[in-house]
Amino acid sequence: MIDGREDQAAGLRRLFRHAPPGVVALYASGRNRCQNAILAAHRIAGQAHRVLVLDEATGDESLGAALALPSGPDLLQMLDGRLTLAGLLQPVPGLLGRVPAAAAALALPLLDDARRACLVEALRVLYRHAGFVLIHAGPSSASDPSPFVHAAPRRLLVAEASATGATEAYQIIKHLAAAGAGSLHVAVCRARSRADAERFFASLQALVRRHVGVPLAWLGEVERDDLAEGLSQPQSMASPHEPEAAFLRRLAVVSRSRPVAQVRRE
Repeated sequence: MIDGREDQAAGLRRLFRHAPPGVVALYASGRNRCQNAILAAHRIAGQAHRVLVLDEATGDESLGAALALPSGPDLLQMLDGRLTLAGLLQPVPGLLGRVPAAAAALALPLLDDARRACLVEALRVLYRHAGFVLIHAGPSSASDPSPFVHAAPRRLLVAEASATGATEAYQIIKHLAAAGAGSLHVAVCRARSRADAERFFASLQALVRRHVGVPLAWLGEVERDDLAEGLSQPQSMASPHEPEAAFLRRLAVVSRSRPVAQVRRE
């Protein structure tokens, strides 16, 4: 696990300065949750932003099948020295690409200094080419967010305007709040109209305010609004200071604080 030695902290601080500001933990709800997440990624990328998806979801919640991609190697496999970044990144039309990262998210708190440095270096190289990094997580993991999700300075929930979408969105928010997450941005998709989307958000916001207490911020409709612009605003960030450093700095802190026993149970 990550220790608190000052030389290590100084090295990580130098590394963190290379991270771009657009790091967002992404959840999606609804009957078409994977397609909803992909739609949001393409909408963000459509505003001239190169979007890298770190997909830590597993099984049916992963974006691999929805994107017609093979399972592929995981980010964690960078550690054995036989895998290149070119072999890791799965090309996706319209996006920078997808990187499977479920095993890396699970193993991160257990890595020693050398292996962690290798993993962070791989992330840094990937980030140089991205305008936004979306950390896609499955709804089932919201009750125990990974270090990647905990470290992300922004959290975005893409909520489908349906009964299933509302139920799943509420559960995701409730679990994230119990795990210590702060405010979330919400973008509504598949609404029949602007008014329908706004009513859906207002209903969800009222329910969350009454029973959970976590503030929600309206980001707009996935199909109609500029999500990238909204996510880039300073007020949309959980930590407005040093935005370019936020993700990797928090990743180190969260990884250090997660108990080994908890990770092993996962």
